[in-house]
Amino acid sequence: MPSFNESSTMSPHNRSLELLHEPPRGAARSAPPLLFLHGAFAGAWCWRHFLPWFADAGFDAWALSFSGHGNSERDKPFDALGIGDYVADVCWAAAQMPQTPVLIGHSMGGFVAQKALEQRAFPAVLLLASVPPSGLSAALWHQLTHAPRTLIEMNRFLAKRRGDMRLLARALFHHLPEPQALQEFRRASQPESMRALWDMIGFALPSRHRQNPTRWCVVGAEHDQIIPPELVSSTARHYGVAPRWLTQAGHAFMLEPDWPRHAQAILGWLEEIRRDEQARQALPLSLIR
Repeated sequence: MPSFNESSTMSPHNRSLELLHEPPRGAARSAPPLLFLHGAFAGAWCWRHFLPWFADAGFDAWALSFSGHGNSERDKPFDALGIGDYVADVCWAAAQMPQTPVLIGHSMGGFVAQKALEQRAFPAVLLLASVPPSGLSAALWHQLTHAPRTLIEMNRFLAKRRGDMRLLARALFHHLPEPQALQEFRRASQPESMRALWDMIGFALPSRHRQNPTRWCVVGAEHDQIIPPELVSSTARHYGVAPRWLTQAGHAFMLEPDWPRHAQAILGWLEEIRRDEQARQALPLSLIR
């Protein structure tokens, strides 16, 4: 497993948060830092391939573990942690960086990124297989009607960290990682806060009129059984952009064997956002308005 520069610093909530950092190697890009946000049941560890890869590509790359996840502490019972706590974590992490970062949120992390825009501005947001702004209800209904056993096993894992890991792995991955990598995934993964899940179901949905303006990139995984393509398309329509697709990819694509191909696709979209922003800044002010 790659080694990281780890910052575990007291946040404004008086709890230590895990913030992994890979500074750019070689020629650094004149681009904002990247802040990777993990999904439910995970932590910053899920970006163990992406962080050094994007650092090698010249980016200042960071990954946060939300409160109670990975090596981050919590100051309340785990099941009382809500999306608002995770948003506060993101705002704290962004304040530790030399520039305001681009947010790259996977699954629940994408939902947190959407909510974070209600608190402050970010130059761009990439939603990767993200919980849609309408919440988790449609995703849960999809699982109930298409893969009920997977939904049952996920709930068992949530409640007692027990379940059929083989079934969960088939739901999460299109191409299964090697057995050792699967065992590492099982050891590192964890239950998710019930409060956070209820927030995503409907108690804390993003408000479009409260979000600061940003550049959106909405990305789906072709074979995602957790956030199916139709929900990715609905998210893209909500934010007025065309959906982008990672082909031959499952929900946890960043841990699949061909993760470098997916990282390369994401790099291409980051470069496209950068070119578009440079072109926009070159326009006369009267045209921008």
